[in-house]
Amino acid sequence: MIISRKHLAKAKLEKIKKGYSAYAETEEVAQWIEKELATMDIPVHIDRTPHGYWFIPEKQEG
Repeated sequence: MIISRKHLAKAKLEKIKKGYSAYAETEEVAQWIEKELATMDIPVHIDRTPHGYWFIPEKQEG
């Protein structure tokens, strides 16, 4: 079964919206997630490693 990278990125973005961390193996998926996060008000720490990208939601105070 072939899974679209965009579909995969959307699923990871949903996890981030719920407050969970998400991991992207490819730069393409990570770029799509970053692009979508830029349009939302969700503070996220992005840990870029040689093996992939971790998107970790930051806790909001208040």
